[in-house]
Amino acid sequence: MSIFREVPPTAGFPLYFKDFFSIFSQQDSLEKDFKDYLNVPYSKFTYSGTAAFYIILESLKKLSSKKTVIIPAFLCPLIPLAIRRAGLKAEVCDINKDNFDFDIPQLQELCSKNKDILAIVAVHLAGIPVDFDEIKQIAQKDKIFIIEDCAQSLGAIYKGKKVGTLGEFSFFSLCRGKGLTTYEGGVIVTKQKEYSTIINSTIKKFVKNYFFSETLKVVELFGYWIFYRPSLFWFAWKLPQMFWESRGETLKALTEYFTIDFPTHKVSKFRKSVGHCSFPRLEKEINNQRLKASIYTEGLKNVQGIKIISESAESKATYPYLTLIFDDPMKRENAKEKFKNLGLGVFQIYCLAITDYAYLKGTLESKACPNARYLAQRHITLSTSTFLKDRELDSVINIIRNL
Repeated sequence: MSIFREVPPTAGFPLYFKDFFSIFSQQDSLEKDFKDYLNVPYSKFTYSGTAAFYIILESLKKLSSKKTVIIPAFLCPLIPLAIRRAGLKAEVCDINKDNFDFDIPQLQELCSKNKDILAIVAVHLAGIPVDFDEIKQIAQKDKIFIIEDCAQSLGAIYKGKKVGTLGEFSFFSLCRGKGLTTYEGGVIVTKQKEYSTIINSTIKKFVKNYFFSETLKVVELFGYWIFYRPSLFWFAWKLPQMFWESRGETLKALTEYFTIDFPTHKVSKFRKSVGHCSFPRLEKEINNQRLKASIYTEGLKNVQGIKIISESAESKATYPYLTLIFDDPMKRENAKEKFKNLGLGVFQIYCLAITDYAYLKGTLESKACPNARYLAQRHITLSTSTFLKDRELDSVINIIRNL
């Protein structure tokens, strides 16, 4: 396939030229969009999803003297970095072998043995709601806060309720490629109005104006509008990958290398207005993602040696991508090799269990997480991008079936 056709690996929303003129015509705000959509009294836009999480942690320190935050063993490395930056300790709990949920017996044991647990981070990874009831039951017993990581799941539903409204706090990401986008951005949400004053005071302390950095983000947002399309995406995505791979920097090639000094500065009205203009397209894009995920699922349901991570009967996932688990890591490697240069959006989420990232050794204690490691070694993700054509989707299915 030509290098001039590269489907994005996740279902980021495309931007349109008219979106950039929204600042002159839109009166409502992106924060109001979130409040109305989630039916919550408070939302606040931040520089990134990570910045939103960090502000929540700093706010929680005003509500409790506890210091430990439990995280799943398969998630973005920025999460433990934010916990460390807030002066707290991350405690890792393994996941299940065949999905992204916590290993509940292990979570129960961690919470019963350690009375210093401040919060549990419930990660709705791949747009799939976690089994929240069991987490809530454990948290309520030991008076632990729940923070929902909704970075990939805006619009997902668990038992009739939208994710982001289940725990005491939640955060969303509007980073490039994660659905609704302002190139970089995040949103803090709480359904409990009494916490809004604490969050606002934290924001006042930690969030400042930084003109140069914000100007750069506005420029990058225009770059996203230009390059986030299959005809040009190779230059913005594949070419940097090839550069870092040539230097032996695998984590940078996979965009999984981060540092603790992530920005937290204020976001301009312009970028917020672009997100606000895109918000009405949310449900249409989610339906498109779900349709593509259902086609994959139907086409691969009888293929031996793979499992599809999908929503439960009581949930509705958004599927910014669909995740497959191979029963043999060599089969996964074969699949990666087959798709490597086809530009069909086949990729992976995280290449390691969170405890296996070497640069997090000073942040996390060494711990065996066999289920997370199993998943890291055996999964691939299938794009549900709006740019993916029917014939390309069929090609992905046929290649996997013929492996």
